[in-house]
Formats: sequence, structure tokens, C-alpha cells
Amino acid sequence: MRIGLGAPVAGAWATAENLAELGSGAERLGYDSLWTFQRLLVPDGTPMDPVYQSVLDPMVALGYLAAVTSRIRLAVAVINLPFVTPLYLAKQAATVDVVSGGRLDLGLGIGWLPEEFTASGATTARRGARTEEYLTVLRRLWEGHNDAFHGSFYEIPAGRQAPAPVQRPGPPILLGGMSAPAMDRAARVADGWVTSSRTDLRGMAEAAALIQDKAAAAGRGPLRIICRGVVRAGAPEVDRRTGERLLLSGDFDQIRADTEWLGEHGVTELFYDLNWDPAVGSPAIEPKAATERAVEIMEGLAP
Repeated sequence: MRIGLGAPVAGAWATAENLAELGSGAERLGYDSLWTFQRLLVPDGTPMDPVYQSVLDPMVALGYLAAVTSRIRLAVAVINLPFVTPLYLAKQAATVDVVSGGRLDLGLGIGWLPEEFTASGATTARRGARTEEYLTVLRRLWEGHNDAFHGSFYEIPAGRQAPAPVQRPGPPILLGGMSAPAMDRAARVADGWVTSSRTDLRGMAEAAALIQDKAAAAGRGPLRIICRGVVRAGAPEVDRRTGERLLLSGDFDQIRADTEWLGEHGVTELFYDLNWDPAVGSPAIEPKAATERAVEIMEGLAP
């Protein structure tokens, strides 16, 4: 199983220096990928977890990481596609793919924060159908089609984008979403499926099997099954309802054992996302302390 790392994009450790040093450090330590995520607005009066309080733009951060790394894959989980046109995101993604030498994985979601829909002028109507057409537009632009596109939601005049992505026919597209329609959509039209931060990883075997079965039914090969690993290093944390230890919590040996278990139960890739650690990804933490904790965990779990 491939092991990645959440890049320093949230809270106290999200600095230019850490992007450069920890990004290149993750590459030296043998991690396979670096991951960013998107948060556009912190609404007044809406309780938000510390990780969402201060977040760098995901594509800009990936462009920065491309300049300080050479091998490690660069990924986002996720950009919420209702908030940006496929024309613009296709250009951004192609650019990151070009400057990184073909290392981008593009994760997409449908959004969940109402205030972000309002602020971006987006709609929640027919998000599933929009997603499938959105992917069609992305791939047409990356493949170099010159003819016009007339869809139910998007209109692209005749023309082309250049330069094309290095990866052909384009960067792999990963879809998020834990609902049955979202998982079905990923199985039919995406290159992989990525979990959310709230996913109960104890159910990954069933989820992975379901998606692979749906992909096979659609005449497609095995998909990438990617877990955002919300690491809780230190004292084990337990589920308040069952008393069971939460996966990826505890000491490094326990976390490594959990990672191995996930790999044995259908997960093809996992990235340890330290942004979700309140002692790392909160803007209220002293930056030096946040960075030291992140480095300790990053080195302790290095593949």
C-alpha cells in the first residue's frame, strides 16, 4: 500500500518554509504523495473545527511543492467543483501537472458548507449530474478537443487549452463522498475514491469491496481506494459509543498496525494527514511547537 502525507496547509505549521522543508523531507523519507485540501470561507457564527480556520489554497500550494520536490506525487483531496468552473480548474490542473512533470492527482468533491455555495454563486441542485458533466468537460479540455461543447450545465465555445497536461489523457481524477450515489459515481466515472476526514475506517473493507464491485459491474478495472488518515498520535482515543480504540490512534506501532490492516482490507493508498491534529493544524498553536510535533510524527511513521 502506498503511504502519503498531508502537506502543511492548515493552521500554525502552514508556512512557506514548512512547505519547502517538510515537502522535500517527505520525499526523502520515502512518502509517495503530498496532499492538500480546500476551505474557502470561515463563516461568522458557524462552528468550525480548528483545521478549517486557516487554510492555504490547494492548487497554489501544490505549485509551490512542485518546485521543491522531484518524485513525490502531488494531490488534493478535495476541491469542491461547484465553486470553480471546469474551464478554470482544467487550466489550473494542467499547469500543476506541467510544472510538476506529471505528478498531479486531482480529487474532487461536491461541497457541504452552505455559506461557500452562497459566496461562490454555486447551487446545490443536481450536484450529481453536474459532477459527471464537469468531468467530461475537464477531460475534453485536457485531450485537446477543439469543437464546442453544449451540455446541460456547461457551455464551452470552440477552442482549446494549451499546454496540455503531461499525464495523458490527463491527471487521474479522484472523487470523494460517502453516500451511495457518490460511491456509485466514483465507480463509474472516476479513477479512484477518497474518504472524508469523518470516515469510520473500521468500515473500509465493506466500502472498498462495494466500490470495486460497482466498478466491475460497469466494466472497469480496479479503482484506487484512498484513505485520509486522521492520525491521533499519543494516547489511544476510543469511540464513545463502543469503547473501541479509534484506528490510527495511539503509539506509532499501533498506527502502523492499523495501516497494515487497512491495506489488507482493500485500501490501496493512505495519507497521514496531520492537519487534523489540533496540536498541529490549529492556528492557535505556537508555530514552532506545531512543526516539531508534525516532524516527530512524520519521521516516526515514515514508510
